[in-house]
Amino acid sequence: MRIVVAHNRYREAQPSGENTMVDSEIAQLTAAGVEVLPFIRSSDEIPSMSKAAKALLPISPIWAPRAQQDLGRLLTEHRPDVLHLHNPYPLLSPWVVRTAHRHGVPVVQTVHNYRQVCSSGIYFRDGVICQDCKGRALGVPAIKHKCYRDSTAQSALMATTLAVHRGTWRSVDRYIALTTAIADHLRDYGIPDDRIVVKPNAVPDPGRPAPLGDGFLYMARLSPEKGVDLLLDAWRRHPVGTLGTLRVAGDGELRPLVEAAAAERPDVVYLGQLDRAGVRAAVEASAVVIAASMWHDVLPTVIIEALASGRPVLGTALGGIPYLVGADAPHEPAGTGPAEIASAVAGRGGPAMPAGMPASAVAGGGGPAMPVGIGLGEAGWVVAPEPAALAAALPVARAGASGLALAARARYERTFHPDVVTKQLIDIYAGMTRT
Repeated sequence: MRIVVAHNRYREAQPSGENTMVDSEIAQLTAAGVEVLPFIRSSDEIPSMSKAAKALLPISPIWAPRAQQDLGRLLTEHRPDVLHLHNPYPLLSPWVVRTAHRHGVPVVQTVHNYRQVCSSGIYFRDGVICQDCKGRALGVPAIKHKCYRDSTAQSALMATTLAVHRGTWRSVDRYIALTTAIADHLRDYGIPDDRIVVKPNAVPDPGRPAPLGDGFLYMARLSPEKGVDLLLDAWRRHPVGTLGTLRVAGDGELRPLVEAAAAERPDVVYLGQLDRAGVRAAVEASAVVIAASMWHDVLPTVIIEALASGRPVLGTALGGIPYLVGADAPHEPAGTGPAEIASAVAGRGGPAMPAGMPASAVAGGGGPAMPVGIGLGEAGWVVAPEPAALAAALPVARAGASGLALAARARYERTFHPDVVTKQLIDIYAGMTRT
């Protein structure tokens, strides 16, 4: 089987989980015996481009002629079975879908964000969830609010690109939705069910989990949409030391808030930006990992890393987080509704306790019953993205961590292990070559 993997890498100066996952997926496919032909461009190439090439950059999201020529030659020479597209912006353009189809090659795309509809890709603006462009022929609100790179001109270009390529996106042969929430987003966009497959990303197996540590770990970009300010607000509602230690790892514009909290309270520790060894040490030192996203976060890798290490997760009921912790019961609205829907979901108490789940998963065994507003999943808990809701869940998660540790690791092995996920992906490709 021969697969072209097409991806426009994000700038290396801006850490990208998508870049990491594409690299990992290529390695996993290659190890499984698939012949992978990378068709990769990088935004880091832009500063060194010729003046002529830079002159074409404004139209490249709509149509990138050099990329189409290069891809056409690759497809003609190697005759691959499938083209697998990740991020096309700005140097590839969605036009690669049309180029592949012109050469008789089916296209699979992994959807990492909401950029079929949203110019910024994250459904988040000015500190709140925003879906003002949903259902519009042209995303005028994105232009008005400078949603793409804080530029009116670039926002107009991206909004125009999304309008021009609406038909292109609807011609993709198979979509890989990383979570059930992304599958809902694609259905809402008009993609039929038979062209959507839910397949998450994988992370390498770290081996047998270490015994649970104590306290909590938050590890993410320190920016408003990731919710570190929400977490600190919730944490301050408890007396110092009653929840163990809150470890915060990462960097970003809200770093001063974290540093101030660490100076104010001895139970808050700021770890800074960690390397892989530092990440593993921080996970092992903790009992619960927190994902406090304020946006419909598609697939926070830190959650899969936590499950792989046998650490349950406390997260907000937004985006892919309920799916990742096994709290996305079919009756619940998934992923792309407003924050009020997440509040309503959490307010119902979440899904029923999975069969065989020990009582200690709820509140430490013999402890108080699960408070209203906390949804229990197979491998963690979800709450509304509100300080009071998160504050109420913190002691529940601390008390129940040991009861969900084995379930967290089991969910990783069953759903997010590279062997499982790579087989799913190869099966998707095989299905495309038969159609």
